[in-house]
Amino acid sequence: MTYTARDDRYDRMIYRRCGRSGVKLPAISLGLWHNFGHDTPHATKQAICRTAFDHGITHFDLANNYGPPAGSAEEAFGDILRSDFRPYRDEMIISSKAGYEMWDGPYGEWGSRKYMVASCDQSLKRLGLDYVDIFYSHRFDPDTPLEETMQALDHIVRSGRALYAGISSYNSQRTREAAAILKDLGTPCLIHQPSYSILNRWVETDGLKDTLADLGIGSIAFTPLAQGILTKKYLNGIPDGSRATQGKSLDRSVITDRALASIGALNAMAETRGQTLAQMAIAWVLRGGGITSALIGASKPEQVEDCAGAIRNLDFTADELVRIDAIAEEKDVNLWAKSSSA
Repeated sequence: MTYTARDDRYDRMIYRRCGRSGVKLPAISLGLWHNFGHDTPHATKQAICRTAFDHGITHFDLANNYGPPAGSAEEAFGDILRSDFRPYRDEMIISSKAGYEMWDGPYGEWGSRKYMVASCDQSLKRLGLDYVDIFYSHRFDPDTPLEETMQALDHIVRSGRALYAGISSYNSQRTREAAAILKDLGTPCLIHQPSYSILNRWVETDGLKDTLADLGIGSIAFTPLAQGILTKKYLNGIPDGSRATQGKSLDRSVITDRALASIGALNAMAETRGQTLAQMAIAWVLRGGGITSALIGASKPEQVEDCAGAIRNLDFTADELVRIDAIAEEKDVNLWAKSSSA
């Protein structure tokens, strides 16, 4: 059946200015990190993307290594672009990244110009696009001069492969250095993508949020639900089939009895706000406007609908914020600490 987007989709979402740029992002964006590889039926992936766009989610975020296997998420989204979204391409922000291992040999990961440009070309081929809207350095490379990685991003933009440049998981100091290089090159840094959630607050302790505000760089927080921990999924323990049992990206050792108790208390608080736990967790990340967009993942369309509902209540009282701090004492679920501390 031919897909036609809902006429009221833009009335169902909030859009926020990305730093001091001309770009606006939806408050909720969809990431295709998990559930878009060969282990998920294509019909499910298609339904998730359709539901997202029908809720005004115009930003779809990928990376070269998303799958499994690596590259398959871009291939799947490329198929959806051709079958469903071709008429709507100019209504979308599509992003990809390079930084993690993608192919064998010394040129298949990190931040060299060789890897970054080749990876971007491969991503465009898989997506079936002439350009992506944002291309990111996925992680800081301690062994490659930062100037080389930023020059690669500048080249990718100037060559028409991407419209904007971004970085991900860089700490505050490295962000300032990268932004200064890009500014001098004439390709300003549009956006930073850090991990951030109620249980992972390194962007606050590192000073990254203040740095981004100072530099006028937008931000999109990934894993705002802490890999699904901040959802109803774990209220009664670790269920079969969850990420904590799959060995992909969430170590089940972080799901401690203390963490489960905190999740239960946060869920009770969310109920008093008229929200699901996922909605409250997303609203918390977006509170005060310090984060441009919250980047969610989904394994089924209903989860997209639930997360999109977070925008109906993004405000917190001072008392609520104090209570959340008291409940969420474990604030170190940061699986990307090595990159962001380099």
